[in-house]
Amino acid sequence: MSDLATTQDLDSRLEKHRKELTGYCYRMLGSSFEAEDAVQDTMVRAWRSFEKFEGRSSLRSWLYRIATNVCLDMLTAGNRRARPMDLSGPTPVAQAQLNARPEITWLEPVPDGRVLPSVVDPAETAVERETIRLAFVAALQHLPPKQRAVLILREVLAWKASEVAELLDTSVASVNSALQRARATLTEQGPAASDAADPLDEEQQQLLERYVAAFEGYDMKALTALLREDATMSMPPYDLWLRGHDDIVGWMLGVGDVCRGSKLVPTVANGSPAFAHYHPSADGEGYEPWALIVLELSDGKVGGMDFFLDTKRWFPLFDLPKRLDKAGEPVASENS
Repeated sequence: MSDLATTQDLDSRLEKHRKELTGYCYRMLGSSFEAEDAVQDTMVRAWRSFEKFEGRSSLRSWLYRIATNVCLDMLTAGNRRARPMDLSGPTPVAQAQLNARPEITWLEPVPDGRVLPSVVDPAETAVERETIRLAFVAALQHLPPKQRAVLILREVLAWKASEVAELLDTSVASVNSALQRARATLTEQGPAASDAADPLDEEQQQLLERYVAAFEGYDMKALTALLREDATMSMPPYDLWLRGHDDIVGWMLGVGDVCRGSKLVPTVANGSPAFAHYHPSADGEGYEPWALIVLELSDGKVGGMDFFLDTKRWFPLFDLPKRLDKAGEPVASENS
């Protein structure tokens, strides 16, 4: 076999694992972009050291070992990504101020298609989606890095304790102990359960249709009818977050009134329903990106609304239109 054919074969074998490795690194790091960087670093390291790979483990296991080491190296700085609700209590709308924090502070959204492998088993799909939810990934960030790796490998990816011990160069007893501590911390953090949304059932689809109608019509009575009483609203990169109908409506009819007249385009993020939020453009000629909204559905209502405002980062990542025309239709890119 020629060197070119061998190179292409290795490329193909490595690339088959890119999506699942990205999902693993995303859960570890809480950042879409850092996860992609980590996987790229993993692939480069695998390429450079492939001659040393003796096949004593599967290629997949070997790649996970490399990816784990890459992530652990990236996490040594001690910074953990968070949601606004992990950093402070809710703010009454009368005291609300927009204080931005650095980009590295925040847990980032991720497109499902970049981290969820195509699996046929509905139960596996449900687990995969549940474990990339914003609340779940935020809870993972409270774990020390090695405990985080153990919990993801054992609980999410269903590796055996012996396999994890081999990957981490430790004992089975050590893995079991780390898993027990990680479970206890996760229980303490208590990420709220959300309604399964894969695929959306008829009731959930109707809920989202009503949400779009209420938001685009800026009908606060209709909107609050769709929200849980303890619903939350956050707006990274700002550390402000709100809880409850009165404060959410107070914000949206106050500072947030600039969102009046917006358009929502459906997408998916973190295993949850999401929308690209477009704001009326200043020139009156259409709509411009304003936020990526990720919803948490709970008990048949909307339990959380996370507005990610850095659209220059999020819209390209989610392959969303750069602009909508007056009719709310995507405007073709000049480069397309």
